[in-house]
Amino acid sequence: MDIRPLSVPGGFVVTPKVHGDNRGQFVEWFRADLLKGSTGLDFSVAQANLSVSSKGTLRGIHYADVPPGQAKYVMCSAGSVQDFVVDIREGSPTFGQWDSAIISASERNAIVLDVGLGHAFLALENNTTVTYLVTDHYKPHAEHAVNPLDPDLNLGFVLNAEELLLSDKDREAPGFAQSRESGALPRWEG
Repeated sequence: MDIRPLSVPGGFVVTPKVHGDNRGQFVEWFRADLLKGSTGLDFSVAQANLSVSSKGTLRGIHYADVPPGQAKYVMCSAGSVQDFVVDIREGSPTFGQWDSAIISASERNAIVLDVGLGHAFLALENNTTVTYLVTDHYKPHAEHAVNPLDPDLNLGFVLNAEELLLSDKDREAPGFAQSRESGALPRWEG
């Protein structure tokens, strides 16, 4: 299993070894011990989620109150996504910066996000299925969003703007500066 850090501290790309033969494939796609050894993250799974999206669906930028926050291990079991890790942690040396990677069913890779980071993904194919392992249960009162189309963040989408499909919640989410001014963003604990 290869675990590579992204340019945003607390974000990683995980590429597992794929074992294949004439019968198909076998992939060990999550190992808490290897993740902790490579990243220092103690990833205790509290909930597993699955979403299916049409091409162009943009979900996020989402984050949870810290503490406790919600670390995520995000894998694509069908199709592909452009996955974004956004540093929304006040005081972080990379505050306001983001990184992205393509994760796909064909590569069997994953994205890991530490507590306090913002997360978004863009489905690149119809029927894209994303599975998330998370370290805390969903708590509606503690969940927040930053508008993924905010020009202050200027996320670099691989699809054209007219192809993007957003929920009303994400489209109406406050911008990055507004979220910062309201005190809603998590603090850097690094």
